[in-house]
Amino acid sequence: MWTVLLFGAVASSALIIGAAIGVRFKLPKRLLAMLLAFAAGALITALSFELFQDSYERGGIWIAAIGLFVGAIVFTVLSALLDRWAQAGAHATPADEYRGSVKLDTDAAASDRPATAASTRGTAGLALLAAATLDGVPESLALGISLTEGTGGLALMAAIFVSNLPEALVGAASMREQGRSAGQIIGLWSACAALVTIAVVVGGAFLTGSDPALVSLPLAFAAGAVIAALADTIMPEAFENGGPAVALSTAAGFVLSFVLSLA
Repeated sequence: MWTVLLFGAVASSALIIGAAIGVRFKLPKRLLAMLLAFAAGALITALSFELFQDSYERGGIWIAAIGLFVGAIVFTVLSALLDRWAQAGAHATPADEYRGSVKLDTDAAASDRPATAASTRGTAGLALLAAATLDGVPESLALGISLTEGTGGLALMAAIFVSNLPEALVGAASMREQGRSAGQIIGLWSACAALVTIAVVVGGAFLTGSDPALVSLPLAFAAGAVIAALADTIMPEAFENGGPAVALSTAAGFVLSFVLSLA
């Protein structure tokens, strides 16, 4: 169980590291896009080989497919609500001017762009914190199960880490633009890190050894949430700000995560 806790702490530490960077520094917009694309590639490997395949092998295709669609639907609906929340307080803008997710305001963390109204007058940072928690908990439950049952977990841990880092960085920068103190921002993201670490332990302690069909559901749900996050938030934002070059960064993330899945 100490190993599970250690892996959970490493995966969630990216939330604190990213928040600390976002509070103090601004990065080039293209670099932020490349980080998001790299995270997308790593998540593709994790959801394919660490989440959905494991779910299929435990519960069969029907349970895996249903769990995946439920996870995708839940994340998509809640993400849309969080986007509306992030836009609250900002001036209304025609919907066709938005590309990607309102809550993922990379302008707030960019050295060459001013923050959007979603950060300065809205709640983009808190919305992104909620989104990171939403997809982080099922991912962490799956990580705890994988580690305890010896079915891998290294690639999933790496994918969680590299996806948490840019999310926390951008979220913290948005909170900074809204006027929150550095201590408050770090505290909020640290609480999120603690929650997802606990989820890893819960997955390892209480779900391991359960009915395979029962365990199949949270694994598939996590895979669905990851797919929705990729399509709804991460990939659109990465391409919008990084252009075609993000394809190479995505491929690099996929290859690294795949190599780790073989370890």
